[in-house]
Amino acid sequence: MSDELAGRPIGERIQAIRERTGKSRPVVAGLVGRSAEWLKAVERGRRQPPRIDMLIRLGEALGVVDLSELTGAESLNISLQRRAGHEIVAPIREAIESADLTVSPDPRPNAEHLAVQAERAWQTWHASAIPRAAAGALLPRLIREGRRATRLLDGNDRRKAFAALASAYALSEQVLAWVADSALLWLAADRCMECAQQADDPETLAAAAWVLGNVWRSTGREEDAWRLVSDASAVLEPHLDNGSDDTRALWGSNQLHASITLARLGREGDAMHALDQADAMTARLPKGYAHPWTLFGSPNATMTGISVSVDLRKSGHAIDYANAGDLDAIPSLDRRARLWLELARGYNQRGDTISTLHTMQRATSISAESMRAHPIARSLAGELVTSGGRLVETEARALARQVGLVGV
Repeated sequence: MSDELAGRPIGERIQAIRERTGKSRPVVAGLVGRSAEWLKAVERGRRQPPRIDMLIRLGEALGVVDLSELTGAESLNISLQRRAGHEIVAPIREAIESADLTVSPDPRPNAEHLAVQAERAWQTWHASAIPRAAAGALLPRLIREGRRATRLLDGNDRRKAFAALASAYALSEQVLAWVADSALLWLAADRCMECAQQADDPETLAAAAWVLGNVWRSTGREEDAWRLVSDASAVLEPHLDNGSDDTRALWGSNQLHASITLARLGREGDAMHALDQADAMTARLPKGYAHPWTLFGSPNATMTGISVSVDLRKSGHAIDYANAGDLDAIPSLDRRARLWLELARGYNQRGDTISTLHTMQRATSISAESMRAHPIARSLAGELVTSGGRLVETEARALARQVGLVGV
């Protein structure tokens, strides 16, 4: 790639890499918290090349390994590997990457206890205003105990242990998203799928597909992610009538996943069809139900409707979804904060600076940690400072400091 693009300016290199990876301009711009018009101006050379922090975000959105791929400058060989944006990344990395060749047989592992611990870790993740710190503290031991159990148990207990370990790896992917490098996310998701296959359970397989699809979508493999969750839905379809609520919820979760992925591919009709399919499934679930991992249920479908509308640059539809639902009904502080962030993106697309600010403030009040971890939150906060105008300048600077921007 470097030889092929040698001598070309940064904007042209960004455009060439974006087109080569099959990403649309609105999708990449949305991932870094800017407008498609801004990215077009960068690509066409009508704006100065982005600063280093924005180049890093663009590099992550485009899935490059090294910033020199964007800049063409060998002196800017800043690696995007092994990133650690939170203190929990290092201990989780150590647990995931460790190779324990020998294990002690005593005390004997208990597969049921392991499953309970995994469930409690997910509950901690959803309930905490500092989800990465709280759930991340539980994961290293849970992963090690799960790996030990799969080595020592056999038969049905071993399959249960693999299901619990798949759950731990799945939660690791959620905790590490946006704060760790893509290589570690890939490893967590791959091990989640491997454990799900060993568990030999349709629900665990479908849940693992949802996890792996998250990583594929975020690293430029949207088509692969869509096919994966479509296959997962097909695995569950024979069990929808006679299976559990979790079975139906995981089918719906993968429909929501497909909807977001198709929206980022620009396939509006297919995205809305998948969203409608998921919404119909919520009616088949008990009132107030939410899947332990994915939180699939009526509020979650509303959240996805907002995200899909924003990704399709239909901000009016996003606001309509928000007005029709109860945003505070989502049983996860991280998801709730991210929902308000999605709504802030919608207001930002409309050029409504005051509503963008107030919505971002609401998101940050729910979970400042989640907003500090999310690049779109930081980018929106920075944009409010630099482009929001005098009416919001003071509050925008305070918000920027809350989400971790320095020097504002």
